[in-house]
Amino acid sequence: LQALGVSGTSIHIIGVSLGAHVGGLVGHFHGGQLGRITGLDPAGPKYTRASPEERLDPGDALFVEAIHTDADNFGIRIPVGHIDYFVNGGKDQPGCPRFISSGYKYLICDHMRAVHLYVSALKHSCPFVAFPCASHQDFMNGRCLDCVDPFLFSCPRIGLLEQAGVNMRKLPKEVKVYLMTSPSAPFCVHHSLVEFHLQKKRNIATSIEITFCSNRTKDTVKITIPKHQEMGKKLLAHSVPLCQINSVTLKYLPKNQFWRKDESSIVGKFCAAPMPLDSNRTMTCLPWNLTLPGNADVSYELPAACA
Repeated sequence: LQALGVSGTSIHIIGVSLGAHVGGLVGHFHGGQLGRITGLDPAGPKYTRASPEERLDPGDALFVEAIHTDADNFGIRIPVGHIDYFVNGGKDQPGCPRFISSGYKYLICDHMRAVHLYVSALKHSCPFVAFPCASHQDFMNGRCLDCVDPFLFSCPRIGLLEQAGVNMRKLPKEVKVYLMTSPSAPFCVHHSLVEFHLQKKRNIATSIEITFCSNRTKDTVKITIPKHQEMGKKLLAHSVPLCQINSVTLKYLPKNQFWRKDESSIVGKFCAAPMPLDSNRTMTCLPWNLTLPGNADVSYELPAACA
């Protein structure tokens, strides 16, 4: 291609599994001056402990990204690009079989999900937005709500945007970013932070099930408020934007045991906000305290306006 006059900076190599490392070697042989390399679940066996010269790494192109979906099996578990997407934590993809009785699909489904996600990102307009975080657990617990550090507010997106949509002249390396997906195509979801604030602290943990309801979908997450604390929070992945959610349903799950009965109801406040949640955006809260009886669904309209 270069012999025909194609600029190296315009070349984008996409490699699957072992092909991701082959793409890295090609980039290495060209002094890291090719435009972009995308690794779709780069192979893990034998490569996790390999030197950067032997595998895909950020020095192989001007921009290197990797999508990790099977880090506990066929995929690599370490970051190998400027940006590394750990989808659903990088393993155990929703919709993939969990039992070996499913045969070949059990073995390959997680590994090949990176390919299906990338194709979906190219075909559909729904953005696959990811968020930098120290760990998947911190991400799920609502501790990483924006992209200020290290991306200066611009969150990376899977797809063909230049530098994944990150507006920085000098990119950091090996940044782990996290996102959730749905079990089936087109896989894309929206992320929102949901919170429940108890009116008074309790001496046992409090569990609340929260469901977003739209015209076509229902998406649920469970919040646990630790004992002696007032607030619990979690990320909720939903199929439509928050402004298209018609209502929220809350269910308090009391912990009744034969030697002790939990409170029959709790009182508190519910809040939600779409991500990224930076200093310019605030939570939307229902304007009154809610009384939630035990094991009963209680629904409310969710006042979130579309931008």
